[in-house]
Amino acid sequence: MIQPLSYIHTDAKVADNVIVEPFSTIHKNVEIGEGSWIGSNVTIMSGARIGKNCKIFPGAVISGVPQDLKFDGEDSLAVIGDNTTIRECVTINRGTASKGITKIGKNCLIMAYSHIAHDCSVGDYCVFSNNSTLAGHIEIGNHVILAGLAAVHQFCTIGDFAFISGGSLVRKDVPPYVKAAREPISYMGINSIGLRRKGFEAEKIQEIQSIYRILFQQKNNISQAIRIIEAEIMATPERDKILQFINNSKRGLMKGYL
Repeated sequence: MIQPLSYIHTDAKVADNVIVEPFSTIHKNVEIGEGSWIGSNVTIMSGARIGKNCKIFPGAVISGVPQDLKFDGEDSLAVIGDNTTIRECVTINRGTASKGITKIGKNCLIMAYSHIAHDCSVGDYCVFSNNSTLAGHIEIGNHVILAGLAAVHQFCTIGDFAFISGGSLVRKDVPPYVKAAREPISYMGINSIGLRRKGFEAEKIQEIQSIYRILFQQKNNISQAIRIIEAEIMATPERDKILQFINNSKRGLMKGYL
């Protein structure tokens, strides 16, 4: 159902059962999947690709022009996965020539006043609490939680199942399965509660804990820690994911336990 007081460009592709509430604006070159709900006073700009069964609350701006001085009007996208909820006054900017796409995964919850800048990639099942802020070119894995007022520096990477404490300033890469807090951002243990909730067995959690003791609590440098982990910890998908993250880190890892 589309309210007559909303505006939808004739070139926009909106599924038949999408609900668009009054005073919302949908620009050209927009696609919205089946079962989605667009609240009042939402602005969806050119380049938006919104999946099925999404909910976008009043005041949100999706696929806004990037706040990047290098942006030159090039065509780009902002893609929102199925079953994702975007709360009030969230802003999500589309990509630039660098990547051409800003991507939010499936089954995410982006709470009020959060901002996701150009060329970010966010995985599935992520939760960003109120006022979370992502600069450009950030990569975030699956099942990541950002508590309220967390701010992430451009080009940072946050691994799967990580938990970022409220008010944190993330200037370094945060590896998978951990909790991060304090200033500067530091290792605060593994996200054991989150892992248990997602079905990780106790033995697997202990394995992950052993890896991070070597990396962050035994005063090894990164190269030493990698050699010890490879020698002492049996190869598993979780171990290999952590090692791959470390090897691929571009901004360097956060500090160890203080």
